Amino acid sequence: MLFHKSATYTAFLGLILLSSCSDNKAGQAPQGPAAVPVTIEEVKITDASYHDEYPATVTALDMVELRPQVSGYILGVHFSDGARVRKGQLLYTIDTQLYEANYDQAVANLNVQEANLAKAQKDANRYHELAKNDAVAKQLVDNADAALEAAQRQVEASKANIRSVQTNVRYTKIYAPFDGTIGISAVKKGTAVTAGQTLLNTVSTDNQLAVDFNVDQKEIFKFANLLQKKASGNDSTFTLAFNGEKYPYVGKLAFLDRAVDPQTGTIKTRLVFPNPNNLLRAGMSGTVRVLSTSKEAVLIPYKAISEQLGEFFVYVPTDSSKVTQRRVDLGTAIGTNVIIKNGLKRGERLIVEGIQNLREGAVYITEVPAAAPAKK
Repeated sequence: MLFHKSATYTAFLGLILLSSCSDNKAGQAPQGPAAVPVTIEEVKITDASYHDEYPATVTALDMVELRPQVSGYILGVHFSDGARVRKGQLLYTIDTQLYEANYDQAVANLNVQEANLAKAQKDANRYHELAKNDAVAKQLVDNADAALEAAQRQVEASKANIRSVQTNVRYTKIYAPFDGTIGISAVKKGTAVTAGQTLLNTVSTDNQLAVDFNVDQKEIFKFANLLQKKASGNDSTFTLAFNGEKYPYVGKLAFLDRAVDPQTGTIKTRLVFPNPNNLLRAGMSGTVRVLSTSKEAVLIPYKAISEQLGEFFVYVPTDSSKVTQRRVDLGTAIGTNVIIKNGLKRGERLIVEGIQNLREGAVYITEVPAAAPAKK
């Protein structure tokens, strides 16, 4: 009986202790998330130089498609494919037999018409002499004058026909329109060509080439200023690169196009580059690099940037040991840093390490660098 009472007392005491412990736990304040260790730096203001890059296409300043102006067979090709040609150099010869025969016929016809004119002139003179003595009817005099005028017109027509035929004879020889490079011939000897239709070849200038690229309309003011100042490119403002390899000569700004393309919101811009070693070829694709400078630019490490739904943010520490997000507008990246157009200013601080563990309102602690080992 005594054992039963003792066991009952022990169980009752255990229930009291358990209830007391539960009450103590319920009264404790919940612990918040642990503070995130971060590294904080002050915003840097500096003068920055950088390159804006634009995809570009090389194009010839002058380019002409060679097409025959008379029909016939190609008798001669007087150049090597891809060679440099000079203005006035003979390139192609078309069969001249038909056009020379037409010329000879035209000359013979002119001789006939000139003979008719001489006869008509004599008849008119004779009738006018007879008319002075009233020895011939007035109608015959008028007829003689009309015949003379018709003969004169026939001579003029024959001379015009000769000029036309002479032109066709000249067109059987095709010459280079200017100094430049000629492409691969589209026709060979014996090929039949049609006036105005058959493409023979293409010639383009090569001593200087244009480089075209599109500029956003927001940058028109910047490039218009460069054009007004007649930036010559001697200061390396405009350079060109192909697959990261820099072209050895600098370019100069030639012009901005007449208007902005309403579909793309861009305007075509043209640079001109010298090509003394013939390294540039029309149709090449490269990258235009435009040297720019920014006075008192806000420069921060790129690793301090986080991106959300296409917008960019940094974490800024507050006096309450918490962080807040701030949206920023990015400029040009310079190495491991990036220029901030809007969102930060001189003297502000931002978090550059540990941002992957942060969220809005998170508590932070500043990381302390590990102490150097003591020297013995």
